[in-house]
Amino acid sequence: MQTAKILLIEDDETTSELICSFLGECGFTMEPVFTVTDAISHINTNHYDLLLLDISLPDFNGFEVLKHIKNRISLPVIVTSAYNDIKYKISAFKYGAGDYMVKPLNLEELEARVWVQLGKNSEIQTKEKKHIFQIKDSSIQFKEEMIDLTPIEFEILSQLIKQKNQVVSRETLVSSLSSISSHRSLDNHIKNIRKKIGDTGNKTLYLKTEYGVGYKLSDHAI
Repeated sequence: MQTAKILLIEDDETTSELICSFLGECGFTMEPVFTVTDAISHINTNHYDLLLLDISLPDFNGFEVLKHIKNRISLPVIVTSAYNDIKYKISAFKYGAGDYMVKPLNLEELEARVWVQLGKNSEIQTKEKKHIFQIKDSSIQFKEEMIDLTPIEFEILSQLIKQKNQVVSRETLVSSLSSISSHRSLDNHIKNIRKKIGDTGNKTLYLKTEYGVGYKLSDHAI
């Protein structure tokens, strides 16, 4: 039995990290590259079971990868692109892509499409997928490590985990937690939670703010 090996060609480092993390937890072996040049070099020297290919890359158009492998090797390809224009989809299929997904991606859907392209090969195995956030008794595990949370931070994050991928209003959180006296207090706790999961900077990866509404915790969508 072997684990499916996937070459990810994606120049956005945040997106690449999320895809690799998610599909890695699904049991796939991930190799990320960021340019067409590196992609072609890897394809020429390594074996892969599937390609995940972005179109907008810094050196060349991603279609150059499809042109390179067409009529040379049989390799399933899923194109992932921000372009929802039919002409891009037609070009992708013309050059041999097996599937085309428009960004932003839902990672659970991506996993399902990967399996379709792999044909559920009996020679390929995966391990059971683990969720990024898991409640363990009175603690919370993030990426297989326990987070050091205050009691109120634990309550907030627990509620978000239980309603993962759904927006939880600030009013709901404030009214359900007696130790939070105001929206400002809630925002400060959210800020602290973000620091503890490394969710800082211009892009928040997991704990997202829906402005004017509330917060949403997601480890599936980008």
